[in-house]
Amino acid sequence: MTAAEGNQLMSVHPNDLKFIVELEKQSFCDLRVVNNTEHHVAFKVKTTSPKKYFVRPNTGVVQPWDSCTIRVTLQAQREYPPDMQCKDKFLLQSTIVAPNTDVDDLPADTFTRGSGKELEECKLKVFYVSPSSAQGNAEDEGLKSSSDKSPDSDFNVQQLKDERDAAVRQTLQLQQELDFLKRRRQHRNDPGFSITFAALVGLIGIMVGFLLNLSLSSPPPPPPME
Repeated sequence: MTAAEGNQLMSVHPNDLKFIVELEKQSFCDLRVVNNTEHHVAFKVKTTSPKKYFVRPNTGVVQPWDSCTIRVTLQAQREYPPDMQCKDKFLLQSTIVAPNTDVDDLPADTFTRGSGKELEECKLKVFYVSPSSAQGNAEDEGLKSSSDKSPDSDFNVQQLKDERDAAVRQTLQLQQELDFLKRRRQHRNDPGFSITFAALVGLIGIMVGFLLNLSLSSPPPPPPME
């Protein structure tokens, strides 16, 4: 049985193991196993290449409806595999055990078939990925997520831009009126000028603060495409 076909006792996510292979560097992949039953389920992880991988925990007991994360670490490689192909495989075995069973108390034949025991096995394939391929996949996911933005999001952004533009126009108009009053004061003594001038200055300050708030709330533009 493969992970894609699904298990009755335990399910595994993801369905396979993918490692980004860089020379002289370790790489890891996390597996999440979920107990789909009301029983305590023990599991064990086996591989066809035990010297290449470090699995922790490789054996455990998962409580009913609970889950566990298994980290599989690929040891540092001195050379790239031919065509980045990998024939390694993993096997996840699972079986029901007595309640409150501790992993250290599991009998030696827990994962041995026989005596009517229900023992499920899930096969996992291994894939190697180059760093450049992994980066390309990440960029593709980023482009996809940006292209999947909802129309409501675009509408909100445009609405903010329109409000900002309107505020800019009002601010420019107030500045023109202020300049006109300054010139008027140079030609005649206007007793009401000081009050009008102070009101205009205060209004301009409010508009500038509104502009700053709009600028801070607007989302940053997307980075330019290279």
